[in-house]
Order: sequence, then structure tokens, then C-alpha cells
Amino acid sequence: MGIEENGAALRSPSVVVIGAGMTGILMVIRLRQAGIKDITILEKKTDLGGTWRENIYPGVACDIPAHMYTYSFEPNPDWSHRFAGGEEIQQYFQRTSAKYGVTDSIHFNESAISSVYDNGRWTVETSLGNTHKVDFVINCTGILHHPVLPKIKGLGSFEGEAFHTAQWRSDLSLEGKKVGVIGTGSTATQLIPEVAKEANKLSVFQRTAQWVAPVPNKPFSNWNKRFFRSNFWAIKLLVNAYSFGLKHIFTKGVSGHKIPHTFLSVLCKLNLRFSVKDPDLRKRLRPDYQVGCKRLIINTTFYPAIQRDNVDLVTEGIQEITPRGVITTDGKEHVLDVLILSTGFDPFAFMRPMAVTGLNGLDINEAWRDKVQSYRSVVIPNFPNFFLMLGPNTPIGNYSVIAMSEVQADYILKLIAQWQARDFDALDVKPEAFISFNQSMKEGMKGTAWTSGCQSWYLDADGDPVVWPYTWDRWVSEMKAPSMEDFIPLYCETPAGQS
Repeated sequence: MGIEENGAALRSPSVVVIGAGMTGILMVIRLRQAGIKDITILEKKTDLGGTWRENIYPGVACDIPAHMYTYSFEPNPDWSHRFAGGEEIQQYFQRTSAKYGVTDSIHFNESAISSVYDNGRWTVETSLGNTHKVDFVINCTGILHHPVLPKIKGLGSFEGEAFHTAQWRSDLSLEGKKVGVIGTGSTATQLIPEVAKEANKLSVFQRTAQWVAPVPNKPFSNWNKRFFRSNFWAIKLLVNAYSFGLKHIFTKGVSGHKIPHTFLSVLCKLNLRFSVKDPDLRKRLRPDYQVGCKRLIINTTFYPAIQRDNVDLVTEGIQEITPRGVITTDGKEHVLDVLILSTGFDPFAFMRPMAVTGLNGLDINEAWRDKVQSYRSVVIPNFPNFFLMLGPNTPIGNYSVIAMSEVQADYILKLIAQWQARDFDALDVKPEAFISFNQSMKEGMKGTAWTSGCQSWYLDADGDPVVWPYTWDRWVSEMKAPSMEDFIPLYCETPAGQS
């Protein structure tokens, strides 16, 4: 135990961190830097990395500049490209986790199946039958880890190979085969150029066209890497430049600021005009919604790939899937050997299917029955001392989720520090603060690109975006310190941390 300035002993909390992806690794490092040692890290798979462990499809990469998609305390001078590939990112997280002693502490192949709150403590049951009684639970499972399969008649009848991009078949060669890809979102635009190089025939089934911003994937030479290794200030300058562009062009451009949005619109429209030669194909690739309504795609390889002789863009709707392939609404059957589903993820699942029970036996599914919401994207009413990383309304334009996570980690640590100082045994959020925050989110959406009339994974069942509608700087400012007047301190019969 540490000692406060007034001489009182600080409590030492016990914490369960669920998930060993980017946010889980970060949270463990930050907790240890704060002197917290009683940490249990549960990871459902055999390796860490989360998104970058799961997604190994050809062409997988991050659409945030690599030097910015990096922990602030662990810069990497050796990125090979401006937008790093998935394997390189996974290696970065493996290396960082090992360096900070996180890897050896992870309980691999062990998932949390139940978390129950009672009198200031959480009881976490795992898939291996273990029980952990702790003061805090920090959920770091992310938002894009539950693949969504399309609801298409006959999907299960296809006799060829069919799989989601998050379940990539590394053992399967596409050489000389007839391949179909359903979807044209961020994943598909990375995947399609690579598949087109290998497949004999590639049919791309597009439901909705996408706006594409052309930011080149600049390679970094060995000289660049040596320079960065010797001059970390240069990495900081580069990150600041990327941050400025993302904050003032991309983020503001989709959140209701006219000049940046106009710039993005012109950029994307000119990209389509000058990248696609055939007028008919260009027309079919032109979205009917404004730039930024869906997540903006950063890519320079998709348009060249879709114009290859062996690639066919299919814009007719899918009627059904047969044992031989796909029948579209014009009656044509597209015969395929392989069907790849690039149909995204469920962004509203969060920690589920884990059962979570809060105050008075409230189940998380009941709490979120009508709407998935939180306070400050981190706290859920009636679930004291349970924190979300990258919760609802966290996504901020096309900004780095690592930067978002670092801000959230600091916010959570400030709340835990007050628990250590015995200001409370558990902390819940006031209903009026929760309502006010979510009203502010809804009000801020007016005039943003996300509410301009398209369907996207940003939208919940009510059509409300679950993103941050304001600027990055405002988010950082509002998350700088918890507003304690928004919380309800709870005091327990058995003091927390002493059971």
C-alpha cells in the first residue's frame, strides 16, 4: 500500500481486464505504471492482438498512419509503410506486450463468461471454471470482434468454400478459381486488389457504393527508419502532422464543419472521376449519399483493381445463394468456387455474450434492451466499478483508436485513484448525468455527415450514430478529469478491497 499526503494508507485494488488486444495491453501497462499489481488478464484465444490476430486476410492494413497508430510511450521507428499491414501491427503489439511484461501474465484460452456485482465487488467466472473476486472489471473486448453473416436465402447451401473475412482460410489457394466477394466496405477494398491478382475470375457483389479518399501508402526506406531511430523527435513531428490532418480535415469534415467537408467531398469525387475510366462503371461506383456518411475509405488500390479484366462489379441485388454460386435479381447465376463474406461486424455486442449483472440483479441485456448507451463512453449506469474501453460514442471520425484508448485509460485511472483514497467503495453514475450526456450526443449529431441518410455500422436500431459528434480537442478536454458531481458514491458493508 502507498501513503497519501495526509498519512492515510491507499487501498490496493484488484482488477480483471477482459481481452488482450490493443486496449487490454494498454490498460495493463497503465495500471502497472500507476502501481496497481493485482491484475488478472483474461484472453479467450491462444494469442494476444485482438483485431490484428483475427484479421489475416490478404491486404489487411490499418487506415490510420502507422506512426500515429502506436502507443505514445512506445514509438516504433521501423514501420515499413505509412499504413502498416496487419502482420506488422500484430508483431508490434506482441513485442510491446513482451517488453512491458504483459504477455507472461495473460490467461490465454480463458474467457469471462459471467461477471456479477455485489456490495462493492465483482465476481468473474471464467470458461475454465475459475472465479475471481475483484474490485474493478475493465472490459477491453473492442467493438469489431463479432462477425456478421448476411441474411441471404440459401447461404448454407453453397457447396464451395464460404467464409467471413475474419475467418480467413490461409490454407486455401485462390489460384485460377472463380471467387465472389460480398461487400465493398473498408475490408473488401483492401482484400479485392489482392484476390484479383490470384483469382481467374472475381465477382464483387456491391450493395452500396463507397466514397474513397486517395492517400498514398508511402513506403519508408531503410534510411527513413535509421533516421527515426536516431531522432525520435522526428517521429513526434510526423505524428503531429498526421494528427493535424485527421483532426482538422477528416474528423471535422464528417462532424458538421463545412469547409473541411467540402474539401473531402471534392477530393473523393475527383478521385472517382479520374481513377475510373469507364463512365458506366464510374456511375455504378458513385455513392448516392454525401461523403462521410459511412466511414470514409482510405485506399489507392481498389479503383485500379475493380477495372481489371478478370474483375466484375455486380450491382444487382442478391436473390439467393445456390450450391453453385449466387443468383442476382436479374436472374443471372454467378458460378463460384469460393465465396468470401466481407460483411462486417456487430459493433453493439461489446463484452457479450458474457453475462453481466449489476445493481439489484440488473442484467446488461435488460439494461441495453432498448438502446446501447453509456456515460462518457466508459461507464454504464447500475454497473458500478465496471468500465468499458471504446464504448458507445467513442469512434471519432477517422481518428486513431489508440489515442482514444489512452485518453480513456487515464480517465479510468483517475476514478480508481479516488477509490484508492477511500472516497467511495463503488461508483455509479447519476441518471440525470447519463441522460444529459446522451442528449448532448444526439444534439451534436445534427448537421453531421452520419445523419445525412445512409445505412452504416455507425447507426443503432433507432438510426442514431454511436460516434462522437464533436471535435477531437473537445473530447480530450471533456475527458481530462472526471466530473465527480455526475457520480453516486457507494459505501459497502464490507469495505472493498478487504474481503
